[in-house]
Amino acid sequence: MNQQLKATCAPENALQAVLLDLDGTLLDTLPDLAAAANAMRRELGMPELAYELIGTFIGKGVDNLVRRTLSGQLTTEAIPEDDFNRARSVFYRHYTELNGQACTFYPGVLEGIKAFAGMGIRLGVVTNKPTVFTLPLLERTGLAEHMSVVVCGDTCERRKPDPDQFLLACNKLSAAPAATLAIGDSINDALAARAAGCTVLAVPYGYNEGEPVGNLPVDGIVESIMEASVWASNRFTGRFTASGTTG
Repeated sequence: MNQQLKATCAPENALQAVLLDLDGTLLDTLPDLAAAANAMRRELGMPELAYELIGTFIGKGVDNLVRRTLSGQLTTEAIPEDDFNRARSVFYRHYTELNGQACTFYPGVLEGIKAFAGMGIRLGVVTNKPTVFTLPLLERTGLAEHMSVVVCGDTCERRKPDPDQFLLACNKLSAAPAATLAIGDSINDALAARAAGCTVLAVPYGYNEGEPVGNLPVDGIVESIMEASVWASNRFTGRFTASGTTG
């Protein structure tokens, strides 16, 4: 699959695309996710968890979030499948109602998106969030109009930390992975983007499962998406359109 998704090589020092994580990179979605997780626990007769703890559960998709919320820890216990399926259904119901209600943009996100667009760079979202939640959230926040491609947690057979989503996004944008900048907040983003062959930046404010981003295998750490646009303009000396012609 990976070989089928790889785009052709771009000239050195060219930037064709920027692929962004969603939760913890563009949007602080913890208020909505934690509210839905605790609503699930209440409905199942369990006490609520601290928002900060639930924040460490984010990053490997909704199923992992549900399992971790059920167990109350990162390392999940063996949860009976019937119990998990019931909890998942309850979480989906609550999060469908809450998705996008209390989330906020991180500082510099909109400014950074506009800066990249002004450079003629196409943008996309690569997220482990399921499509049923991702697309409504992008519409409600106004992000959808800025994104040329959206690859969700259920788009490919494998999701981050595997590289398939990044390779598919590059393919859809006709961008070479080597000419693509990926920006995320977690080890899942870093490993997936690195395996795909992208240049990788991390932001320090997201949900890296409770761990600092300093040790992530990335090319740099930036304080905001706006700072990432400045970093990119200094790193990449040329830019190219999706069709491969000089921009």
